[in-house]
Amino acid sequence: MRAVVLGGGGLTGRCAVRDLATGGTFDTVVAADVDRGLAESAARAAGARAQAAAIDVRDRSALVRLVQGADAVVNAVQYGFNLAVMEATLEARVPYLDFGGLFHMTRRQLAMDPQFRAAGVLAIPGLGQVPGVSNVLAMDAARDLDRVDSIVIRDGWRDLTVGGPEIMFTWSPSTFLDEMVLPATIFEGGEYREYPPMTGAEEFEFAPPVGKTRVYRTLHSEPATLPDSLRAKGLRHCEWKEGGPGIEVLRTMALLGLGSDRPLDVRGQSVTPKEFTLALLKRERLLGVPEGVDAVDAEVCDIELRGSRAGAPVVRHAIARFPARRDWHVVATEYAVGVAGAIGAELIATGQIHEVGVVPPERCVSAAPFRAALRKRGIETAIVPPENPLPPPRKE
Repeated sequence: MRAVVLGGGGLTGRCAVRDLATGGTFDTVVAADVDRGLAESAARAAGARAQAAAIDVRDRSALVRLVQGADAVVNAVQYGFNLAVMEATLEARVPYLDFGGLFHMTRRQLAMDPQFRAAGVLAIPGLGQVPGVSNVLAMDAARDLDRVDSIVIRDGWRDLTVGGPEIMFTWSPSTFLDEMVLPATIFEGGEYREYPPMTGAEEFEFAPPVGKTRVYRTLHSEPATLPDSLRAKGLRHCEWKEGGPGIEVLRTMALLGLGSDRPLDVRGQSVTPKEFTLALLKRERLLGVPEGVDAVDAEVCDIELRGSRAGAPVVRHAIARFPARRDWHVVATEYAVGVAGAIGAELIATGQIHEVGVVPPERCVSAAPFRAALRKRGIETAIVPPENPLPPPRKE
């Protein structure tokens, strides 16, 4: 079997490559990236089953040739390219998944369902950490409820690194900057409404080791699919909130316009602030964990459901705790996003996900095998009443 990871040299893609290449499902895993050097580095770290390829996903014919015959394609490139990659995998008749579309792109992807269904091909938008694990857990927690009135997804993180740099980006700063400036779309009262980004602040007590963290409303993909998936159970409210170290810095960067795609003339040269920001971060080696730094962090996603069962009100929490992968030299978000996508690719290739069309993860991923695979990779999940949090993290 063969898997292709597009963006396989990036922060999350390299984790998917390594997980797939060290698992037992795929004989060949292609780390494909526009930067051949990054692709080769990811392939070397992943071992003998991995190989590198250079690809610009904007080159449709080259992309179709690359993915042709693969058993699964994991799209880890910037979400703005999701539609282009989906179109290529549809032409090649290859199953597809990505790590999210930041709500609006996800909605555009869902509109491609008739074409994928007619071709008998599967595409899963948002099968990473959040969205992805969050969606599957929310659906699992709602399974035995007669009604689900509201879902609030909160995500918090905590930096436990000793002696690290004051700032580093261990996830896509481009996507995060978009979250800081685009209106937060939530499902409220049975319809979608927009709120200013970084509003609705609250202090929330996450499971250890994250603890009390201030979270804010931002744009995210879960509310793009869960309301429809749980329509039959009466869902009327769904929103996303997040917070942790560095989020205020990102907000300031966004307010300064450093995440803008609008071209700016600088001494006769046209450059977008976002391109400049990314180039600067790369030059200053602020993307990823710097060499010599033992980065340790933790992230917890807490999904609060309110509804009823047998006529009685129910409040429950589905919780996922994401650790850093220190032996891989990656932090919690990088690891969790990559391996969640890798698990999805394995489930597709082994026939455990068999739907066709464009299907969100909560409708096609069975929770039991998915959660078992997460557990094998050190990612704990639980569905509990609020008075029964997860046990303390395991000591290394």
